[in-house]
Amino acid sequence: MAVTETPTMGSYLRSNMREYGILIALVLIMVFFQVATDGTLLRPVNLTNLFLQNSYIIIMALGMLLVIVTGHIDLSVGSVAGFVGALAAVMIVHWQLPVPVVFVACLLAGAVIGAAQGYWIAYWRIPSFIVTLAGMLVFRGLTLWLLEGASVGPFPKLFQSLSTGFVPDFFRDEKPNLTAMILGALAAAAIVWLSVRARARHQRYGIEDEPFVVFAVKNALVCFALLFISYLLATYRGLPNVLITMAVLISAYTFLTQSTTIGRRIYAIGGNEKAAKLSGIRTDRLTFLTFVNMGMLAALAGMIFAARLNTATPKAGVGFELDVIAAVFIGGASMSGGSGKIVGAVIGAFIMGVMNNGMSILGIGIDYQQVIKGLVLLAAVIFDVYNKNKQG
Repeated sequence: MAVTETPTMGSYLRSNMREYGILIALVLIMVFFQVATDGTLLRPVNLTNLFLQNSYIIIMALGMLLVIVTGHIDLSVGSVAGFVGALAAVMIVHWQLPVPVVFVACLLAGAVIGAAQGYWIAYWRIPSFIVTLAGMLVFRGLTLWLLEGASVGPFPKLFQSLSTGFVPDFFRDEKPNLTAMILGALAAAAIVWLSVRARARHQRYGIEDEPFVVFAVKNALVCFALLFISYLLATYRGLPNVLITMAVLISAYTFLTQSTTIGRRIYAIGGNEKAAKLSGIRTDRLTFLTFVNMGMLAALAGMIFAARLNTATPKAGVGFELDVIAAVFIGGASMSGGSGKIVGAVIGAFIMGVMNNGMSILGIGIDYQQVIKGLVLLAAVIFDVYNKNKQG
């Protein structure tokens, strides 16, 4: 049996430039803004705000990645998020319904919206661009109708805790928050354990090509980042509830895409839908389900955004779809489908978030911010095309 030669560090990094390039870009951007803002970027209160401000973008990016991997796109996510936030406000403030009932009902509403759009895309083969563009207009109009052009709020504390609540310290009442530090350490230990386990499994099957030095440095940096961020958050108010929600969702979708048959089939659809269909995969049903999933995540993001503002506004969700799609493409997803990772989408969302936050602290106008974000997205797409042409 032939033994696969382990590539050198240089050749490995070159062949995985897309994956490591965005991570290096995030680090460099954070270092730049940390210096430019005189340390404001990584202050505990600003770091907390960074998570709160980008939570709904990250949550929607998880669903958008699956949609884009299958070779489609969803332009309606911002409008759906705004509509569901408005629906939650009307149900809670006007109809006086219990928060748990509203939460479940709104998730179901998001799933129904995703199913309605996914039906035409998956079974009638209408281009997703057209269907979701129509959805963007429809749900923007329905939001204005539902709210009657006025903001609705405020919300009870239980609903606000979706976004602005924090995990309490179960050990003591003083700072730093010991619970936050322990959870951060446990998360770091879990990531290392899973990485070591996966590497050992790959080595057994002879498919491990990552040099040990890269593996060790990568995990050491991840552990340091988690412990450092946990400590910073612990010195303020601890871990935000929404950060726990994001961590659970990121873990679940990473497992779905990397370790399940459904995940492999979703990537197969994006790679070559005809071949996937001939191999027995029900491509129409899976495409339909990715839009149902997208609708649910957009609904969750809409409730989190409304909870953070403590009110539902007619303008909620405007432009969200651009940030979500940009995050996925910056994170390394291919425009033609079939490739992209959950971690990449999350990193892409954080790149957008750090840029927004850093430029706001520096007092850069919204006009220049839009120009810079557009150029970053264009650079990411050009990089994707360049890599494909080079490999081809």
